[in-house]
Amino acid sequence: MPRRGIFVTFEGGEGAGKSTQLGLLAARLRLHGIGVVETREPNGPIRNLLVQGDRAWTPMAETLLHFAARAEHLADTIVPSLDEGAWVLCDRFADSTMAYQGYAQQLGRPAVEKLYRLVAGRLKPDLTLVLDMPVALGLDRTARRQGNETRYEQMGRKFHDAVHEAFLDIAAREPERCVLIDANRPVETVHEAIWASVENRFKVG
Repeated sequence: MPRRGIFVTFEGGEGAGKSTQLGLLAARLRLHGIGVVETREPNGPIRNLLVQGDRAWTPMAETLLHFAARAEHLADTIVPSLDEGAWVLCDRFADSTMAYQGYAQQLGRPAVEKLYRLVAGRLKPDLTLVLDMPVALGLDRTARRQGNETRYEQMGRKFHDAVHEAFLDIAAREPERCVLIDANRPVETVHEAIWASVENRFKVG
């Protein structure tokens, strides 16, 4: 049986560069002969409900939608890939639900934590990279994007300030899992900081 893979999540507010940095890390890991699965959340058919349009779900309803998508994602992609020994790099995971719904939408930590235990059990990311960027700069980046996945970007500055503070608090609560990365730097500089964290923790290279 292969050794269990490594689960790395990328977190942070809108426009922090999570997708870009995930792709760069995946490419570098592959250069070292490591099998990598790139994925994202929300995943599957529920994604459009959450990231498109302007519907105002209640905080609990929105959280349940995220965890419904997460349950399928874990079963279909994350857990099988880890069992096969692959590295799974995920653009957002449960910390985003905690930040956006638990903190910014004021559902509270206990409800999100309970749902996490029900859906994910003891599975946790081996490393969470929290990309930290000033809110105004991140929102300016997202405003220039093409596409219709803009529901969260439309929620206003106060909401995104709360999300930003939430991620800082989450990272401070779990320093053994979370690494705070200054994302307000050139892309390659941010990548090298991420690589240093990965290399130090997992002895890659």
